[in-house]
Amino acid sequence: MKFLASLTGMLILLAAMGCKKNDKPPTTHITPDLQMVADNLVSPVALASPPDNSKRLFIVDQVGKIRVVQADGTLAATPFIDLSSKMVTLNGSYDERGLLGLAFHPDFKNNGTFYVFYTAPPHSGGPQPGSGWDNLTRISAFKVTADGNSADMGSERVILEEDHPQGNHNGGTVAFGPDGYLYISIGDGGNKDDVGPGHVDDWYKDNAGGNGQDIYSNLLGNILRIDVNSGSPYGIPSDNPFVGTAAKGEIYAYGFRNPYRFSFDMGGTHQLLAGDAGQSLYEEIDLVTKGGNYGWNVREGAHCFNTDNDLQERSGCPTADTAGKPLIDPIIELVNAANPKGGGVAVTIVGGNVYRGDSLPNLQGRYIFGIFSQDGQPNARIYSAQSATSGMWPWSELKLKSFPDNLGMFVKSIGQDQDGEIYVLTSGQAGPSGTTGKVFKLVGRR
Repeated sequence: MKFLASLTGMLILLAAMGCKKNDKPPTTHITPDLQMVADNLVSPVALASPPDNSKRLFIVDQVGKIRVVQADGTLAATPFIDLSSKMVTLNGSYDERGLLGLAFHPDFKNNGTFYVFYTAPPHSGGPQPGSGWDNLTRISAFKVTADGNSADMGSERVILEEDHPQGNHNGGTVAFGPDGYLYISIGDGGNKDDVGPGHVDDWYKDNAGGNGQDIYSNLLGNILRIDVNSGSPYGIPSDNPFVGTAAKGEIYAYGFRNPYRFSFDMGGTHQLLAGDAGQSLYEEIDLVTKGGNYGWNVREGAHCFNTDNDLQERSGCPTADTAGKPLIDPIIELVNAANPKGGGVAVTIVGGNVYRGDSLPNLQGRYIFGIFSQDGQPNARIYSAQSATSGMWPWSELKLKSFPDNLGMFVKSIGQDQDGEIYVLTSGQAGPSGTTGKVFKLVGRR
């Protein structure tokens, strides 16, 4: 009887334990979503977070202003800087010019120095007789005021300028690499199919002219690398790929059409990833390495480009330039909406960042990027890609809880803060007009 009583007690205890185990709530899935952090902007095109432990977010508005989201989440009423009077006049319906980039010096906490990329009025003259420059790419350094809440407008020091022949393909990113050097992306000079004044002759004669394949005449169509801590106004790193040759020493990598947004991975091996806007068939993300040639205008993505008909690929093209440099394929390729083969998903790709935050563990190490629009309407989407050791990276749409179909907005940029969290910069307008600009943080929802 004692044995039976003991056995009965054990069964009751086990049943109770099993009940408790089954009563535990199931693991809750974390779904990606967007949380708004700022609105009533015009055209937010870049975001940066200073390395000063202030937890502030600096939002670059294309119209010439930088706005600050304070650590408490409020948007400061007064712009940190207003450069609108120093810029070309923008076209409100659509424009690729303006205030485009911001980078804080790695020692910003002590020296208060930051760098901006903006398009100033052009120099006199032009790329050829009877044709004037459209604008002037300018990289300038500024200092903050004593209280750190605004820029000292009298402190501007022009670092680099480059004449820009057309109104589009301006590039626009400035960022410090893990080596402490300043990297700059500049587009190929503009216009479609590399036609019009300002496109120089290059080695590939099937497609007439193009700054992407020229490394001697100008700095267009390249990612540059300079040393802002030496020289006047800057120095050229001794290990830049073309130092000691007839080519431009500032060039780090070339063969780009419009490398509007690039970023360095905050983790891993700190890879440099750049989005390069295509013409009419393909959009691409490139893994950028020193001295690399990324193909434009011989190639669009991994395909042969044709300046005679940009909706039809050439049947063949070189796989290397005349210096023996291989034309490097992208790691991510999207079909452009205008591609007559069908399957297009984007008008223009928007390069992003590798996620290194804590809010979405499942995205850790994945590259988050976007598209400006699917078809010219405010219906952008966000994508996620997994790195691969070779070949193309697999990618898929990042499904957002509050935006099951699309964002209902244009994506102007992707940004990242010092904690590795990612932000999506949007507007309801294609151009720099209105006050529909918003900045969202990528978050996890349960």
